[in-house]
Amino acid sequence: MENLPVFAISVVSEMLDVHPETLRVWEKHEVIKPRRRSGRRFYSEADLKRLRFIQGLIAEGLNLPAISHYLLLYPCWQLDSCPACMHRTKLVVCAKPCWKEKDTYCQAYGNEDTCSNCEFRKESKGSKTQ
Repeated sequence: MENLPVFAISVVSEMLDVHPETLRVWEKHEVIKPRRRSGRRFYSEADLKRLRFIQGLIAEGLNLPAISHYLLLYPCWQLDSCPACMHRTKLVVCAKPCWKEKDTYCQAYGNEDTCSNCEFRKESKGSKTQ
């Protein structure tokens, strides 16, 4: 159910206390990709996690171009389920914080075996060669 796009832009803007145009600007900068039905944007619970992560980066002082660049470090950014990213720990060697949940770390970071088998990575490599 986390991936079901059920929230309209007006509801999401209220939940996050941002103007709907802010969400449109974030979409324009490709930091978020809401699904569309009948031309209207709808957001899922997973999208809300992404939006809250973006809000946190903005609160830390990053602008949208910097956020776009920063998100390149997260190959699973648009992927709703990345099993490697769900390990809770305080200290992990060769891992990076995962955007999905506070105090979680991406176990795939730096692990070529895990990353090479990732569906998202295979898709993105295939689209680059076409």
